[in-house]
Amino acid sequence: MKAYELPATVMANGHLTWPDFQLDPALKDAQVRVIVLVDEAKDIGDDEWLQAAAQNPAFDFLSDPEEDIYELSDGKPFEP
Repeated sequence: MKAYELPATVMANGHLTWPDFQLDPALKDAQVRVIVLVDEAKDIGDDEWLQAAAQNPAFDFLSDPEEDIYELSDGKPFEP
C-alpha cells in the first residue's frame, strides 16, 4: 500500500475542505491530517527498473567520453 498524507481543515459544517466527506461533528473548525491509503497495482519488476534507469536523463552524463576511465585490460578477471 502507498500512503499519502494531506493537510485538511474540517469546516463548521463537518466537511473536509479536501476531499468533501462527513466526519465527526466534534472536529468542526479543526486542522487535521488526512492519510489516504492506496493499493498499489503491482510491484515493479527488475526489467521495469532497468528500463526506467536506462531512460532516466539523470544518467545521461555516463555517455560522456570523459566518463570512460576504465579499459577491459584494467584489473583482473573474476574467477570463482
